[in-house]
Amino acid sequence: KIMGLPCHSSDPELFFSEQPLVIAQAKALCSGCPMKAKCLQGALSRAEPCGVWGGELFDEGQVIQSKRTPGRPAKVAQAS
Repeated sequence: KIMGLPCHSSDPELFFSEQPLVIAQAKALCSGCPMKAKCLQGALSRAEPCGVWGGELFDEGQVIQSKRTPGRPAKVAQAS
């Protein structure tokens, strides 16, 4: 166990939450981590299915900006 890494001293569930505020908190914890770049590189190479890795949110192996909220997508006006 490497000391000083936020993912080793925080609740692991924090990095796998569905809640936008908790996801933001997990990303913030990663911001000062000395392993951030290597963590992100590893997660990309493994195509991590979910979670915050290296300060980025993953879904199905891809970095995404945010989790989609449950329910119907918002209506978008169609240009005619």
